Amino acid sequence: MNESLRCWSRSVLHNNPKGFEGSYLGDDSQINENTRMECKICWYIYDPAIGDDFWQVPPGTPFSQLPPEWRCPDCDGDKDQFMVLADEDA
Repeated sequence: MNESLRCWSRSVLHNNPKGFEGSYLGDDSQINENTRMECKICWYIYDPAIGDDFWQVPPGTPFSQLPPEWRCPDCDGDKDQFMVLADEDA
């Protein structure tokens, strides 16, 4: 990584320690039961109303209630690779 990019990355992290907009940073208290979450690796959307057939998660299961071993069914990304998906109505 070149030095200017490294300095920019440090600056962004230092000036925005809470992360990027849309990130829940593993803090389940920041998301409600109906919040849809999007994988930032492959753009898979976890919708609590639908659940997840691959992991046999029933409809109505909030993201915060997914089992600890749950991973993105499309790319195998960890839960911390998901970000809050903005409401379409907003």
